[in-house]
Amino acid sequence: AKEWATEEGIAIDRVIEHLDLEQIKAGDKVLGSLPVNLVAELTAKKVRYFHLSLNVPIELRGQEISAQLMREFGAKLEEFQVFKSTHLNN
Repeated sequence: AKEWATEEGIAIDRVIEHLDLEQIKAGDKVLGSLPVNLVAELTAKKVRYFHLSLNVPIELRGQEISAQLMREFGAKLEEFQVFKSTHLNN
């Protein structure tokens, strides 16, 4: 993903293996593929989250793929905001 981002002209300050919410502050931008509960926490902290979206065939899921394959699978960054709700409507 880092190679893909570089080739696409997307500036990245640092790459981390595990997101530590204590190190993220309002105004930061996070790019990645995070679970919805973490995206909600980022939104609450006024952090901008850009999800790496792509359609990976099932046989390649969980494997490292090249920047070229990412492009072939339609890789793009899409900004999301998630708000946690305490209501469950039936």
